Amino acid sequence: MKPFKIHESEVEYRFDGVSGPKYLMRGPRSDFGMVVLMPGEDFQTHYHRTIEENFFTLEGAVDIYINGKMWTLEPGVLCHVPPLNPHYLINRGNVPWKAIFVKAPYDPKDKVNVEWLPGDEMPVVE
Repeated sequence: MKPFKIHESEVEYRFDGVSGPKYLMRGPRSDFGMVVLMPGEDFQTHYHRTIEENFFTLEGAVDIYINGKMWTLEPGVLCHVPPLNPHYLINRGNVPWKAIFVKAPYDPKDKVNVEWLPGDEMPVVE
């Protein structure tokens, strides 16, 4: 891979171009992107078998549930999610949540969706 630069406005967010994740770099060793969740919006519970995922909040706040335990991420907060830890995000605030995410190692197929919402029993991850 050659050196490059990109402005975040060159890439659209996954959900109707205004929210969800967007990747500024995919591979070869890590992913780097931004994510926005609008008030009331959530992101399905999932985990990664080998990837670790990190979120750094820039604006707003979001509740993240990791293995069923909730943390609130606010501006300036970094959250590290190791492999095999199901996580779910929901914006319960009144303003959009905007964050940077970094995932490594690069593996675009390493995502396992989980049917779980707060209040449910967390399924066993193998």
